Amino acid sequence: MKQTVVLYPGAGVGHVRPMTELANVFLKHGYDVTMVLVEEPLKLSDSGTTVIERTAASNPSISFHVLPSIHAQDFAASGKHPFLLMLELLHYYNEQFEAFLRAIDRKSLHSVVLDMFCIDATDVCMNLGVPVYTFFAGSASCLSALTQLPTLIAGRQTGLKELGDTPLDFVGVPPMPASHLIKELLEHPEDEMCKAMMNIWKRNTETMGVLLNTFESLESRAVQSLRGPLCVPERILPPIYCVGPLVGKGAKDVEKVERNECLEWLDMQPDRSVVFFCLGSKGTLSTEQLKVMAIGFERSGQRFLWSVRMPAGSDSPEKYLEGCPEPELDALLPQGFLQRTNGRGLVIKSWAPQMDVLGHRATGAFVTHCGWNSVLEAIVAGVPMLCLPLEGEQRMNKVSMTEGMGVAVELEGYMTGFVKAGEVEAKVRLVIEGEEGRHLRARVAALREEAKAALEEGGPSRVAFAHFLLDVDNLGKQLGD
Repeated sequence: MKQTVVLYPGAGVGHVRPMTELANVFLKHGYDVTMVLVEEPLKLSDSGTTVIERTAASNPSISFHVLPSIHAQDFAASGKHPFLLMLELLHYYNEQFEAFLRAIDRKSLHSVVLDMFCIDATDVCMNLGVPVYTFFAGSASCLSALTQLPTLIAGRQTGLKELGDTPLDFVGVPPMPASHLIKELLEHPEDEMCKAMMNIWKRNTETMGVLLNTFESLESRAVQSLRGPLCVPERILPPIYCVGPLVGKGAKDVEKVERNECLEWLDMQPDRSVVFFCLGSKGTLSTEQLKVMAIGFERSGQRFLWSVRMPAGSDSPEKYLEGCPEPELDALLPQGFLQRTNGRGLVIKSWAPQMDVLGHRATGAFVTHCGWNSVLEAIVAGVPMLCLPLEGEQRMNKVSMTEGMGVAVELEGYMTGFVKAGEVEAKVRLVIEGEEGRHLRARVAALREEAKAALEEGGPSRVAFAHFLLDVDNLGKQLGD
């Protein structure tokens, strides 16, 4: 009888996608996989439901189970921050999640793997005697810093915001400017959002182990810090398993790939000559910033592929969705920009097949919001990056990318929310044709080979996953005694 693994991702595309890749790893090892989804929090993202439907359709070997609906409007009436609302909803779903687990034959239930935001479900699994693990979709560096943060702020009477750019010293992580932490963590320690986030990071390391979407040589210092005694002096952290990089393989439908206009355009460009500009599933810029970025690209003289999303603050999102008339792009960008850059640049609306673009021979650099999934995809493709972090932990990732991994340069101005045209021009030229760009490409090319080797038979990520499975089996025997 096959054993079943239950995966419980949190809300949002950036959590479901890597956990789907983790599901595929379990499938290759002969396990059945059920992914439990929660309806309401997913609707808080701009495209969550669509992505879930597409994910289920393209992964028929994975079973998907949607928990019975809870009336989210009852919670929304409280006026709480959407993040706190999501956590509260996930907590209330514990009862349904427990009922679902109880319906599975205990002898066939191998383990439960929780997303970082579903961590309250740890109590459910512990009560049932089920091996429970965390899947942290972010970087090891981020987890290490966040795990050390409670000790740093213990006893403080004020928040960290007053420290500004003062570097904070975390074990295993490059010096981190206080201003680059997740903004809610800069508030007073008794602030509701700050306390909720602190609790999440603490609970993420209270399961029986943590699966990390990274490979050890990419973040060796951070990984070792999580395994050592200095990260959280007052307690021993659970085992850490580096099982990544878990990224998609690009489009599976070859004919569809060949028909995509941006890939056809890339086919006509020289090797490593194109700057790909895409800020993830939710990343948006103001109309003014879009225009200034366009000026910078034009002045650089370099080739570019730009995925433009609806401007931040726009009250007419339907005008900028895929399939909108071409004149709408003219309204967003400087007058005559599309005509002047025709042939050298391509601007598309809303969506690009990111993995296929990054893996194309013509792509030479990637302007990214520094979401961890995007960072891994670029490393796997061997593409150096220009950092334009927008929210969440992205500024923390930027520090690791530039100071620790050596795979990126920053676009100065991201801290004020506005990057000047001259900065765009200079950094694009630097990465595509400058000496520093050549060093970046060499570094990322080396990491690409290390990432590939990590996932091969006998590679460190494959070995780590096998170690994880052995630990679960041993733990299961103990719980069954």
